[in-house]
Amino acid sequence: MLDIKQIRKEPDKVKELLARRGAEFKLDKLLDIDKTRREMLIKSEAIKAEQNKVSKLIPAMRKDGKDTKELFEEMKALSDNAKELDIKIREIDDEISALLLDIPNIPNENIAIGKDDKDNVEVRKYLEPTKFNFEPKAHWDIGVELGILDFERAVKITGSRFSMFKGLGARLERAIINFMLYTNSQEGGYTEISPPFMVNRKSMTGTGQLPKFELDAFGVRDTDYFLIPTAEVPVTNMHADEIIPGEMLPLYYTAYTPCFRAEAGSAGRDTRGLIRNHQFDKVELVKFVKPQDSYDELEKLTNNAENILKKLKLPYRVVELCTGDIGFSSAKTYDLEVWMPSYGRYVEISSCSNFESYQARRANIRYRDEEGKVQYVHTLNGSSLAVGRTFAAILENYQQEDGSVKIPDVLSQYLNGLTIITKEGL
Repeated sequence: MLDIKQIRKEPDKVKELLARRGAEFKLDKLLDIDKTRREMLIKSEAIKAEQNKVSKLIPAMRKDGKDTKELFEEMKALSDNAKELDIKIREIDDEISALLLDIPNIPNENIAIGKDDKDNVEVRKYLEPTKFNFEPKAHWDIGVELGILDFERAVKITGSRFSMFKGLGARLERAIINFMLYTNSQEGGYTEISPPFMVNRKSMTGTGQLPKFELDAFGVRDTDYFLIPTAEVPVTNMHADEIIPGEMLPLYYTAYTPCFRAEAGSAGRDTRGLIRNHQFDKVELVKFVKPQDSYDELEKLTNNAENILKKLKLPYRVVELCTGDIGFSSAKTYDLEVWMPSYGRYVEISSCSNFESYQARRANIRYRDEEGKVQYVHTLNGSSLAVGRTFAAILENYQQEDGSVKIPDVLSQYLNGLTIITKEGL
């Protein structure tokens, strides 16, 4: 969440930066309530000071044999007033907290101002889009024809927008996951984590999924648990309510998890194949860093995610998101978009974001600096990568005219040296 002190100090600047997101937020209401709270706090402190003063008179009056009945009545009235004010202050605190939880992060001042993804800025490209001397197929046709994807049975088992990998398809998916985790941990210096796949409401609130996006979440019946939408949630909340020793920073984590999203409001968008499913696999990168290092760390994290695509030799581009397209909790985001021949365009396969202190304030994640002062860390995360989309991109970019699919060299070692998937190979 945003720092209420910053909103008090620079209300116009905060309003202007939030307006770049293309919506209005209840800052005036927040400031009015905050002003009332501070006025009540002054009254409460004055009453408590008077209580202390009166309480010191009572022993002296008793010693002198004076009647203290009126003073006790005054003390009771002061105590009742103080309790009433404290209750009102707590109620206002809850209201302020609720308002802050609904306000998104301030976008970085240097990112492009825009309305939606059409205003995003291409930063760089790797390789040219794949060209074929035959008519390329979509990954959902390739996978079904090779017998490595089975959408019909997935729908029968569960419902629409679920997928099932079979035979070499399941092995290829597992190879992709192992390759990503190995590369991140051995080359990127990330510590591998295997977290729970369910989290509580507090954890979802800490990273910004709740309360804003509860319709996108899958809740677990008769509990206050949610299936995770991304490993970012459990891994970031590993350090919730902790003070990390400054000398331990930066901390790098990588994790594989299945992810679950209702995808509310996305009907009709990329619903075929593996691109937009309710359940999908992802390998995630999460960082906890000192504030002064976070933007350098964002570049490194983005490069780590790019490294996977480079090793797979998949054409992609890096896009800096504009103010109207960045996520709710993000201050700055790079999207990695892989080339998908059947779409004739680039498709998002990773988002790499710097949340600055926004998530850390919500989850109360702090560190102790060199001077012993406690400050909020900056958190970052990125996909490395969305596994299903990587699988789809491999099928489409490595397809052959005879219907087979070559396996990228870096994955062959995870498949007992297999170099190609054919119908006969099943």
